[in-house]
Amino acid sequence: MDTPTLAAPTLAIWKLASCDGCQLTLLDCEDELLTLAGQVEIAHFLEASSAVRPGPYDLSLVEGSVTTAADAERVRAIRAESRRLVTIGACATAGGIQALRNFADVEEFRRTVYARPDYIDTLSTSTPVSAHVDVDFELRGCPIDRGQLLEVITAFLTGRKPDIPNHSVCFACKRRGTVCVTVAHGTPCLGPVTHAGCGAICPAYGRGCYGCFGPSGSVNLTALIPLLHRDGMDDRDVERLLRTFNAAAFDREAKEATP
Repeated sequence: MDTPTLAAPTLAIWKLASCDGCQLTLLDCEDELLTLAGQVEIAHFLEASSAVRPGPYDLSLVEGSVTTAADAERVRAIRAESRRLVTIGACATAGGIQALRNFADVEEFRRTVYARPDYIDTLSTSTPVSAHVDVDFELRGCPIDRGQLLEVITAFLTGRKPDIPNHSVCFACKRRGTVCVTVAHGTPCLGPVTHAGCGAICPAYGRGCYGCFGPSGSVNLTALIPLLHRDGMDDRDVERLLRTFNAAAFDREAKEATP
């Protein structure tokens, strides 16, 4: 009697408002992607193929933030079709650089930038996917790290919790033997409050961390901001440093740190 063949788990990759960089990270996995493709059925991945298999899906990866009412409706449909849903990248986990609109007048931007502002359909905010539906895991970064992405996919397809440390970039600097740019040179750096995952690339080349991976699990802005002032930054400089790829997430941390 023949043993029945188990169907491969299905993987779907979706895009909302984003630059596609995190989807490209998956394609950049190259040899590992071929191995992965042999273990799963890639059912929906328009960045790589126009062939689409209808849901439901065992695992969905969602890149991008919610910036329109259509995005919000679409992500609810994706959630309904997905057994597990993981958001990937700064846009999907924190609203992305487009969340700078959260601190500005969107109507003014629309009138100033577009010849026909009535053609533009947008919300006044850019929000993470978790603000709209339940999310099983958030993988941070701008873009995400390929090693962490493969760990997350492997973990969910094998039914275990992803092993993604929640510590700061400072740990990564110590592990690779990088001299602290703040202590040694007085260089402003967000490493003490930023989630690890990039391999501490910027400090390794003598530059301060820009916070691409968003807040770590132990943010202490109350301690960091006086150091940034000491190293020559005024309040406006600090605000600009925190308002880049993960502006909304760091703003939330700043408000929680304010008495």
